[in-house]
Amino acid sequence: QVQLVESGGGLVQAGGSLRLSCTASGLTISRYHMGWFRQAPGKERELVATISTSGFTFYGNSVKGRFTISRDIAKSSVTLQMNSLKPEDTAVYYCATQATPYGSSWSLVEDFDSWGQGTQVTVSS
Repeated sequence: QVQLVESGGGLVQAGGSLRLSCTASGLTISRYHMGWFRQAPGKERELVATISTSGFTFYGNSVKGRFTISRDIAKSSVTLQMNSLKPEDTAVYYCATQATPYGSSWSLVEDFDSWGQGTQVTVSS
């Protein structure tokens, strides 16, 4: 059974940085596309960043140049480094993966179907 556990959320001032971690169990992350997503109150879930089985990365337009996704296959973890945070980055951040290894697509929210419980990120102005 796949389990994704996020950590690292919190309260930070605008312009600051946070580092989110996702520890995965029940799967080998090198075989699955992984991603970070977020959802703010009253808004739809939004793709933040994804990393493919080959290590290619994809970012949502609103975070390009500020956020970086990476993975440590040996530790079965995926990290999201968030810099230059803005109040509009405030949301619950979720780690996610796919039910099928080596999926055909990894650039849409709909491509992902296994989710962690989420971690709150709050950016104050």
